[in-house]
Amino acid sequence: MPDYAAMKKAAAYRAVDDEVRSGMKIGIGSGSTVVFAAERIGELYGNGTIEKIVCVPTSFQAKQLIAKYKLPLGDLDNIPELDVAIDGADSIDKELNVIKGGGGACVQEKIVAMCAKRFVVISDSSKYCDDHLGSNWSKGLPVEVIPSAYVPTMNQIEAKLNAKSELRMAEKKAGPVVTDNGNFLLDVKLQWEKIPSEELDSIDVTLLRLAGVVHTGFFLSMVNVAYVSFEDGAVKKLEEK
Repeated sequence: MPDYAAMKKAAAYRAVDDEVRSGMKIGIGSGSTVVFAAERIGELYGNGTIEKIVCVPTSFQAKQLIAKYKLPLGDLDNIPELDVAIDGADSIDKELNVIKGGGGACVQEKIVAMCAKRFVVISDSSKYCDDHLGSNWSKGLPVEVIPSAYVPTMNQIEAKLNAKSELRMAEKKAGPVVTDNGNFLLDVKLQWEKIPSEELDSIDVTLLRLAGVVHTGFFLSMVNVAYVSFEDGAVKKLEEK
């Protein structure tokens, strides 16, 4: 069985070493791979290799990581323009389209990514797909919705996209997952193998036009570079075309 922790660490460390410099304003993403990115930034900051940085979190988890590694904390109110944002992926294709939101933070992640001059994605090879985005992600496209609108939004998605949705339920509390923004999450079950990359934007626009939708887990034409790690320890750097 692949050592996914080691693979995630390799991608995260390579990305930080390549992309982070002193004086930068850095967006810190969410998820299991970003844990290693925060660890590496903390190591470099702690030993003085980099200095005068500020880190802006995408979620409560990211804020905890910033505190754990004693990194300077900022927010978008005071630092609306970032040099780089580093985040993970649930699925990424060869054109650097990404699905995010498995951890429930896709809206804040997207806001931080859009504030950055350079958006860097890190992942292990299990998240990378050569053909159809999402073909290796069975949980559905995350869509954050206003709580009072989740039922009509599910109906509208089925009518417009012929796709079923599931309200994401919490695992250690009764009821649904509630995002850091106080909203619910739908996981939309699209037939990924039938969706060419040129149709992804149209699907995204259809979802965003629904009144109850806050935003989707599609990150299309946003990623500048991705670092993908493999079982043999190699890390492949993929840059936007």
